[in-house]
Amino acid sequence: MSVIQQADDLERACGAEPSWVCERVWEATGSRAWSETIDLLVGRPAKILLIIVVAWVANRLVRRAIRRLTAGIADPGSQERIRRLRRRARWLRRPRRAQAQGQVDTGPISLRAAARAETLGHILRSVASIVIWAIALITILGELGVNLGPLIASAGIAGVALGFGAQSLVKDFLSGVFMLVEDQYGVGDIIDVGEASGTVEAVSLRTTRLRDVEGTVWHIPNGVIERVGNKSQQWARAVIDVQVAQGTDVDEAQRIIEKVADELYRSPEWRGKVLDAPEVWGIEELKGDAVVVRLVAKTLPSEQFGVSRELRRRVSAAFARADIKMSS
Repeated sequence: MSVIQQADDLERACGAEPSWVCERVWEATGSRAWSETIDLLVGRPAKILLIIVVAWVANRLVRRAIRRLTAGIADPGSQERIRRLRRRARWLRRPRRAQAQGQVDTGPISLRAAARAETLGHILRSVASIVIWAIALITILGELGVNLGPLIASAGIAGVALGFGAQSLVKDFLSGVFMLVEDQYGVGDIIDVGEASGTVEAVSLRTTRLRDVEGTVWHIPNGVIERVGNKSQQWARAVIDVQVAQGTDVDEAQRIIEKVADELYRSPEWRGKVLDAPEVWGIEELKGDAVVVRLVAKTLPSEQFGVSRELRRRVSAAFARADIKMSS
């Protein structure tokens, strides 16, 4: 029997791409029936098992790599090294005079880096697992002789239909991903999103849950948030407008306000919450029966409200002792 004839017989028995098992059985028996039977019972299951094992190993390796990557990002030592490099780069870009004076920007420290890295790691691991197992499933269907052309076409049509029906869901998901990557806000932040404002209680890829000052809980889809005002990121500012009656000695009132603010800044219970010495910016507005004097204080995130209340209390008490009338 010629080589060409043997090749033709092997192709008729085992197909255009014969498996190792079918080819060995054909060489041993020369029987097409035995070759097809053994290939069906042993060859294909072995291939399918190999595909599953390879997909499982690949999935474990990719997930482990993503986990190590996110752990490195969230590691405080890595964050500190990145901050030092950023500070060094900014310092080198500054003019020589600023370098000589030691005016180096320390840069903000994100306390939510670990939480964001874990959330992004979970997303990446889920996407990687879906892709790997989808490829494995398609390969297995091909081994079983399933015609993948109509299946892929049907899946494409179904995907388009699902995409049109779930546009808002996809928009919410993508907005949630970008929100996490850009660190726009996190749990515990006080934010203003237009229709609602309050303290963030939970953040997911689809929605943000926050509670306002009245205790109302708002569930906001991430896709509808067009702008976010974060009142507790990096630092905040307490702004107090003090209204004194017309005819009051404004210079004396400003001295009292400045003295009260300085006492609060130096007091032990408020020293860690007020970052810089408060400043009296002067007359902010003139009304018919009042003069508005503005006082500002740079505080830790979310501490501006307590500082504002304490400053108002102390200024009110100091004005009462100095017999300075406040206007409503």
